Amino acid sequence: MSSNKRAVVLLSGGLDSTTTAAIAKSEGFDVYGLTFDYGQRHDVEIKAAQQTAERLGLVDHKVCQINLRVFGGSALTSDIEVPKGRSTTEMNSEIPVTYVPARNTIFLSFALAWAEVLKANDIFIGVNALDYSGYPDCRPEFIEAFQELAKVATKVGVNGTQKLTIHTPLIHLTKAQIIRCGLDLGVDYSKTITCYDPTDHGIACGRCDACFLRLKGFQENSIPDPAPYQKDAMVPA
Repeated sequence: MSSNKRAVVLLSGGLDSTTTAAIAKSEGFDVYGLTFDYGQRHDVEIKAAQQTAERLGLVDHKVCQINLRVFGGSALTSDIEVPKGRSTTEMNSEIPVTYVPARNTIFLSFALAWAEVLKANDIFIGVNALDYSGYPDCRPEFIEAFQELAKVATKVGVNGTQKLTIHTPLIHLTKAQIIRCGLDLGVDYSKTITCYDPTDHGIACGRCDACFLRLKGFQENSIPDPAPYQKDAMVPA
């Protein structure tokens, strides 16, 4: 039976967004998943998102096509090489080339539009400001600013019939804490893809920043990562 408590959840097919969707479900929301085919290096994460939506029993799942490759400017939307083998110190030194310009602003704008149509007051996004690559659109300041923007950007915001909340349940958690939360909710991480540069069959490189942080999180939980990796995957120290 529907709870009539609707939420739009941004779902990439990765570890963080899958955990976020599971959290939204556990809080009693009818979850509407939103995934983007934005011209990224690979489409395996889209397939992973579709599988996640089915496993979690989402009410609806949409894949929106927007071509950010026409702009480029990122290793994920152009032929720029993905950095690999970096230490956490190197990751924290500057915003990396895997940053996609304004990506979360674009994604949240689409989520806001769908939420208005659904008469939903809640949007969930799996941003994280601890074990992350330094992206500016993953910080609390960005989320707070976007929520203020939503109040004046939509019909329902202006007339006061929508009181939007952007939920960021992972924003202050370490990767290890995120993984533990997901495991407690029964998330199957073997079906998620976090890698910036996987093979066409979804085998993670094991050496990019995203793989390193993910592997580190599983190591800190003293359990192996169930996702497949290439043979030369880094072992976090």
